[in-house]
Amino acid sequence: MARLPSTTAQLRVLHQSFSQRVLEGEVSAGGYQWSFRWAFDRGELSVEPSLGRALIQDALLRYLLKVDYQLEPGGDYIFTVRARF
Repeated sequence: MARLPSTTAQLRVLHQSFSQRVLEGEVSAGGYQWSFRWAFDRGELSVEPSLGRALIQDALLRYLLKVDYQLEPGGDYIFTVRARF
């Protein structure tokens, strides 16, 4: 059975505000790098720049929903994307 393609993504949380209900950070994978802003009360995720955004946006949102209360500003995190970039 063939292995599924995967890419390791690295995430860094830069800012978190519970009063504004927002989490901001950077994520990189496969030679791409993006900035993100997640309004966790509305479930809205914005990822910039647009180059390669389709590769990471869904996987990033799933990861954020899974571990949101465990993330802290200044923290570095790793997750796997089931695609090869």
